[in-house]
Amino acid sequence: MKKKFLLLALVVLAGALTVTAALVRGNTDSATASSHREAPLTSLDQTADNTDVYAFRSPDRPDTITLIASYIPLEEPGNGPEFYNFDPNVLYEIHVDNNGDAEDDITYQFRFRTEVRNPNTILYNTGPITTLDDPDFNLRQYYTVTRVTSAGSTVVGSNLPVPPVRIGPRSTPDYEPLAESAVRELTPGSKVFAGQRDDSFFVDSASAFDLLGLRPFNPFHLIQSPRAPIAFGSDGLSGFNVHSIALQIPIAGLAAPPMNTIGVWASASRPQLTTRAPGTATQTGPMVQVSRLANPFFNELLNPRPQKDSYNGSRPANDATFAPNALKPEPAALINLLYPALPDAPETGRTDIEAVFLTGVPTLNFTGPKRADLMRLNFTVPVTASPNRLGALAGDFQGFPNGRRLTDDVVDIELRALACGYGPILQAALGLCNLTPNNTLGDGVSRNDAPFLRTFPYIGSPHEGYEHGHDAAFAD
Repeated sequence: MKKKFLLLALVVLAGALTVTAALVRGNTDSATASSHREAPLTSLDQTADNTDVYAFRSPDRPDTITLIASYIPLEEPGNGPEFYNFDPNVLYEIHVDNNGDAEDDITYQFRFRTEVRNPNTILYNTGPITTLDDPDFNLRQYYTVTRVTSAGSTVVGSNLPVPPVRIGPRSTPDYEPLAESAVRELTPGSKVFAGQRDDSFFVDSASAFDLLGLRPFNPFHLIQSPRAPIAFGSDGLSGFNVHSIALQIPIAGLAAPPMNTIGVWASASRPQLTTRAPGTATQTGPMVQVSRLANPFFNELLNPRPQKDSYNGSRPANDATFAPNALKPEPAALINLLYPALPDAPETGRTDIEAVFLTGVPTLNFTGPKRADLMRLNFTVPVTASPNRLGALAGDFQGFPNGRRLTDDVVDIELRALACGYGPILQAALGLCNLTPNNTLGDGVSRNDAPFLRTFPYIGSPHEGYEHGHDAAFAD
């Protein structure tokens, strides 16, 4: 039996973080991508499911930092008439630690409310929506932004509009200018946006579940595919949307000198009790955190199944509980099996993986010995004129794991890092994981299916209801 499995591994000759995540999770009916449905309880609570977090210096406004938290995975664009919306019962938050203690020093809280103009129709809209206050825009959402620090709470934005979802050319004929009109100023120099966007994560998830055979190394899809053969990766999240919250804040509004690095994470909380009666559901009681995310794949890839829900309910300051999972990452053993032609990666003592996820990389974005899953961003690193998708592995230290840009290929970066094991982690050592033969590892998907915007909120425009393609192929 072992020989058969090794034979399969030799035929595949490739894997990805998505493969190992599926094995660790043991749940093949969950889509695999960053933190999409990565834990048992969040998979049942999609409006509170935090899918991705991004933190980067704004390319067109380098004196600011852009923070993005996305929620509600796998939004099929045509799913009406009850289209996807933010949940008014959920408290969405973006947290910033600026002194290295893994506690939030600055938190932005987002609370949404829904307004139905005409309750006597099933329609989301009764005609084309051309402006945010269009009378044909029937089901609307508004939100309040509260900034919380040790000095107290301050409402910095209220009754801010959420643009409509992108329905189609008859209902939302000129969508991007409509969505752009929902970008609002919070304080001088800071901006906010909340609404539906393209899912910015890209990964070949479909072939990961076909007995671990990923394109372009698996030949079987060439026979079985009813379409033209796909020789490279196919983005399993293409054509899907999410709901994103984006902030653009001046660096001076987030930093606490002399620290040059901030730690970022996002969360979602909801009332503790839900009471159901015919036709109603009432939520009461104290708010309970049900979802948390910073680095992509930390909970999905490293934490064993019994710990996934407890991670989502905990705070970064308590992450010492999960540190052993980084020092002895189960995927390293799986990669050694899947890649018999490569030198074995260390399966224990992985202080390099611990640094990437839990302390920061020395000389790059180290925040101290406190171990916590934070998206660490050294905001003194200059903006890269031509970003490299492999980030720090390719010498582009503006990219992951120094923060995370929308273009960063975190699947290939983390796969190569796990297969590498470069000992005491230094900034210069990250590039060792992108040398032969490690640089052959990847899922064959190198970019997002939709283009990103050049200005805030940067995330690509959502797919409309007529776009049902979910297998964008890549040939590079």
